[in-house]
Amino acid sequence: MAKAAILEQVGGLTIGEVELADPAPHEVLIDTKACGLCHSDLHFIDGAYPHPLPAIPGHEAAGVVRAVGSEVKTVKPGDHVVSCLSAFCGHCEFCVTGRMALCLGGDTRRAQTAAPRITRNGGEPVAQMLNLSAFADQMLIHEHACVAIDKDMPLDRAAVIGCAVTTGAGAIFNACSVVPGETVAVIGCGGVGLATVNAAKIAGAGKVIAIDPLAEKRQLAEVLGATHTVDAMADEAVEQVMKITGGGVHHAIEAVGRQASADLAVKVLRRGGTATILGMMPLDCKVGLGAMDLLSGKKLQGAIMGMNHFPVDLPRLVDFYLRGLLDLDTIIAERIPLEKINEGFEKMKQGTSARSVVVFD
Repeated sequence: MAKAAILEQVGGLTIGEVELADPAPHEVLIDTKACGLCHSDLHFIDGAYPHPLPAIPGHEAAGVVRAVGSEVKTVKPGDHVVSCLSAFCGHCEFCVTGRMALCLGGDTRRAQTAAPRITRNGGEPVAQMLNLSAFADQMLIHEHACVAIDKDMPLDRAAVIGCAVTTGAGAIFNACSVVPGETVAVIGCGGVGLATVNAAKIAGAGKVIAIDPLAEKRQLAEVLGATHTVDAMADEAVEQVMKITGGGVHHAIEAVGRQASADLAVKVLRRGGTATILGMMPLDCKVGLGAMDLLSGKKLQGAIMGMNHFPVDLPRLVDFYLRGLLDLDTIIAERIPLEKINEGFEKMKQGTSARSVVVFD
């Protein structure tokens, strides 16, 4: 039996017990050691994004492999691993053209006719969310949803690499291919935004402008490498960015998931600049470029999970942390037990602190 935070109905999580099946040929059973609380989870908990219930959220995790299926080649029992929600099949159009984050991953999930991975009460299915369901002290996932990492890496820090850092750093290194000296604006300084700021510093961005309405978040961004900060709610926010950069940024990266922040990302671009939307926006939102934006060569793109190649990217990010380049300690605001998970999400709604991480015994 595994202890889990279960989403029974929209509004909050309930702590209960579930049973995990034995690993199928390509599956991995993991003892979860830490899992970050991500705003994406909150979208499902609050009902903004639909999902079959009951389900177990959680997708930013690290742990230790307990057992593997008969065909697993990439990890073995005892390995320390980070999971990633963008499980990839390895043979679809997106995978073979190097866009693994776009893989729909159908082959990484059990067939509807097969026994479910997660059950409770003697057989009632529990839906697996985002290929992981990591708010549990064990996970049963496809081998292409995790990667082995250096055992010197602390697992509470490793967990946040699985989503926030992969998304933010991936935007800088993969989706935007930031060139040293280019200017970057990051709109929204939660976990993803702070990781984006830090990665922009690592990439050698000339100016890194952190834009957020909260002074506490802007201060964290400065610790992580922001050269300038701007209050997102200031009437002259766009003018401030234009003045700092002499005409706008090469890259504006939206890391919140709000209409206003996505529109702001477009407004602060220089000629030929690119706006990249990372946040999960309300499903009825649209972001656009005006006629003059198009005539100025501006671009707009989405970048799910930073367009990562996580089996390669995650071990490199671990190495960046161990070498002192990547600052994960500042991103983590608190470590909490699973029983306090609802309090952690309430704190997230207040918006004043960075990542909360559930740590399992």
